[in-house]
Amino acid sequence: MDFLEYPEISKEEKGAMISGRLKLTNQAVIFKNSKTGKVEQIPAADVESISKQRVAATPGLRIMLNSGTMYRFTGFNETDYEKLTKFFQTNYEKELKSKELCLKGWNWGTAKFLGSVLSFDVDKSTAFEIPLPDVSHCTHAKNEVTLEFHQNDEAAVSLMELRFHIPTDPNATVDAVQAFVDNVLAKASIIQATGDAMVTFKELQCLTPRGRYDIKIFPSFVQLHGKTFDYKIPLPTILRLFLLPHRDGRQMFFVMSLDPPIKQGQTRYQFLILLFGKEEESTVELSLTEEEIKEKFEDKLTKEMSGPTFEVISRVLKAVVQRKITVPGNFKGHGGTQAIACSYRACNGLLYPLERGFIYIHKPPVHIRFDEIASVNFARSGGSTRSFDFEIETKTGVVHTFSSIEKEEYGRLFDFAKGKKLRIKNRDTGLTSKEKKPVYNDDEMADSDVEDEPDAYLQRVKAEGRDRDAGGGSTDEESSDESFAPEDSGSEVAEEYDSNPPTSSDSDEDFDGSGASSGDDSKPAKKPKEKKHKEPKKSKSAKTVKEPSMRKKRTKKEKDENKPKRPPSAYFLFLADKREQIKKDNPGIVITEITKKAGEMWKEVTDKSQWEERAGVLKKEYEKAMAEYKASGGGSSSKEGKASKGESTPKKDKSAVKSPTKSPGSFKSKEYISDSDSSSDSEDKPLKPKKGSDDSEDEKMEVESGSAASGSD
Repeated sequence: MDFLEYPEISKEEKGAMISGRLKLTNQAVIFKNSKTGKVEQIPAADVESISKQRVAATPGLRIMLNSGTMYRFTGFNETDYEKLTKFFQTNYEKELKSKELCLKGWNWGTAKFLGSVLSFDVDKSTAFEIPLPDVSHCTHAKNEVTLEFHQNDEAAVSLMELRFHIPTDPNATVDAVQAFVDNVLAKASIIQATGDAMVTFKELQCLTPRGRYDIKIFPSFVQLHGKTFDYKIPLPTILRLFLLPHRDGRQMFFVMSLDPPIKQGQTRYQFLILLFGKEEESTVELSLTEEEIKEKFEDKLTKEMSGPTFEVISRVLKAVVQRKITVPGNFKGHGGTQAIACSYRACNGLLYPLERGFIYIHKPPVHIRFDEIASVNFARSGGSTRSFDFEIETKTGVVHTFSSIEKEEYGRLFDFAKGKKLRIKNRDTGLTSKEKKPVYNDDEMADSDVEDEPDAYLQRVKAEGRDRDAGGGSTDEESSDESFAPEDSGSEVAEEYDSNPPTSSDSDEDFDGSGASSGDDSKPAKKPKEKKHKEPKKSKSAKTVKEPSMRKKRTKKEKDENKPKRPPSAYFLFLADKREQIKKDNPGIVITEITKKAGEMWKEVTDKSQWEERAGVLKKEYEKAMAEYKASGGGSSSKEGKASKGESTPKKDKSAVKSPTKSPGSFKSKEYISDSDSSSDSEDKPLKPKKGSDDSEDEKMEVESGSAASGSD
C-alpha cells in the first residue's frame, strides 16, 4: 500500500474548513485546494507526530511538524483509522496516537507554547489550540493580553480577538505577561515594515487596484505604497504569477493571484495587475550582501539588476515568492497574438488560453483552471453573425460568458478546446463528418438550423417564402408579348389602368361611342393632352419589371449526365496539389482563407509549366469528348426546346406601323406614334399585324370598310 487518497477532505485554515483532496504517499502528505487549486506538500521527513483527533465533530488527523507547524484535516470515517494506522506505521514509522480534548468548558487553565501552537490545557487535557500564524496583532495592558486574528472571507463566523488574563507575582524575576507576549510575537505572522526593503520599484502603473504605487519587497511580504492607500501582501498568500503580452505587442501584464485577497473597504482584489511598456527599463540594487543573496536565492538574483522593468520585477518576485511564472502556451489567434479580444460583463478585455486554464484581463480579472471546467459552449452572438460567444461552465454551476469574439477566432479556439480535451456542448450539432466542427463562410457565422433550440420566427418566415415561391411570382412565359392585350374588352389590365375601358369588341372604334372614324387627324393630336391626367397604362417593359421584394422563380435546367465536364485550369490543379500543405502549415485556418493563401502562392510561382501542361492535356481530352458527345446527338433536345420557345413568342413586324395602310383612317402622324409608343403600346396594336397570323388580312379589310362607311356618311 504505497498511497492512500481521499477526495473529500477539509483542511482547517484561519478558522474555516477548506475542502479539497488529500493524498498520502510514502514521501509526502499532499493536499490540493478544490477552489483555488493550491497544492501544499508536507514532506514525510518533516513529520514529528501524527494523532487522531475530532475536528468539527468529525474524525480527523492532527499532523505536527518538526518546525512546530500544525495541520489539521477532517472528513474521515471511523473505519479509515485502521488503514491510516497501518500506512503511517509502515511508511512513516510513526504511531497514530489518540488525542482527547477537555470538554469541561472551564476558562481557567495553563497556557503552553508548542512550536507555533498555543495550547490551553485544563486538567492535563487540551481545551483548545490556536495556530499562532493566524494572529495578526498582539497588545497587552497590565495583566491582560489581547490577540487579534487574520480574517477569512470564506468563514461564516470568524474569531476577531481573544483575551487572556495572566496573574503576576511581584517577587518573580521574570515578567509573565511580557514572556507571554514575546512567545506570541515570535511565531505570529504580524506584518511590520521594519528595516529596509530588499528592493523598491518606484511609481509603477497598477490596474487593480487602480493607481500608481511604490512596490517594496521585504523578506516576508510585499508592500504597495500609494498616495491614498497602503497594502501589505504576505508572501504565502501569493498563489500564482503570470506574465502576459498585450495584444498590441507594445505592453506587458504582470499578474499576481492572491488568496486571501487584499481589501479596500468592502472591495476585495483577488488579483494584483501591473502594466508595463516593453521599452521601459530600470536598474535596481538589492540591499543584501553577496553572501546573503547566494544563501537565500542560490544565484537566482544578483546584487545589481538591469533590463526591461517587467523582466526585473518578475525575476525578483519569482525568487522571493518561490513560484513559477505562467506564460501563454502555443495558442495563436487570428492576428498572430496570444490573446483574444472579447467582452465580459459589458467590459472589454483580453482572454488568454493557457496550458492549464484561461485567464481574462482585466475588469474583473478571471482565472479558470481546466480541472474546474465542466463544459464549454460556442454560441451565436445576439443578432450578429460577425461574432460569437464563448461560454465556460464550471463544475460548481457558474457560467462565464465571453462575448463579441471575432468569427475568425472560432477555428483556433475550437481546436484549442478540443486539444485540451474539454467537453464541448454543441460539438455534435451541425458539424461536418470530416472535422467534426462547423464550417462557416465569409458572410455568416452559423445558420440557426444547427441550434439546439429552433428559431420559431425564422422558420415561419422561411415557410412563407417557400409558399410565395411555389404559388406566387410570374414566370418568363407569363411576361411574353401575347399575354398583354389591353384592347380586349375582357382584359383585366385594361380595366385596371384605363379610366374608361372600351365596351365594344372592335378595337378600331372610338371610346366616345359615336360613329366618327378613329382615323380623324384632329383627335389623335388631342389624345396625349387628355391622358396627362389619367393613370399611365402598363407597358410591355413594365410588365416584366418586378418589385424588389418579389423573388423571380427560376426554372431548373435539366442536366445531361452524359455531357463531358469542363477541365480545371492550371490554377485549380495547383490548388488541389497545395491544399493539404496549406492546412498543415497553417493549423486551424478557415476554408475561405485557403484559396486566398493559394492565390498568393500562385503569384509567387515562376515556373507554372507543369500545371499548364496538365491543363492543356485535360483540355484536349475534353474537346475530343465533346466532339464525340455532339456527334452522338447530345444537346439536341435543349436546342429543340429553345426553338419551340421561340416559336411561341413571335416578334412583331414594326414595319407595319411605319408604312401607311390603304385606308386614310388608319394613318397616324409621327408625333402621335412616338407619344403612344412611350405611353402605351396598346393604342398601336390594332394597326400592327403579327407575323404568321391568319387574321391580319381580315383586320385590314375591317379597317378599310370602317373608313369607307364613315366617308359615305
